[in-house]
Amino acid sequence: MKNLESSKLRNAALILWPSFLAACLLEALVFAVVDPSELNWSGHESLPTRQGVYTVAFFLFWSISMACCSLVLWLSKPEHQVNRQELSD
Repeated sequence: MKNLESSKLRNAALILWPSFLAACLLEALVFAVVDPSELNWSGHESLPTRQGVYTVAFFLFWSISMACCSLVLWLSKPEHQVNRQELSD
């Protein structure tokens, strides 16, 4: 049981930490070029604040990076571990 918990914690760390760093890098790169106040919002009256755009973009970048890290972790499983999971289901 403890091995399973440490494995889940390890997998979470392998997904969350690199994806957080990637989101930070993407945020810095994108907003070094793009100014949120100059974005065209299709004529909407209630424009989001710069801070709001930065926040939404960061969580969007983080979500995409987490999906990529999760896919890499899933694809890196050895075949015996995948086959064992299929038998237990």
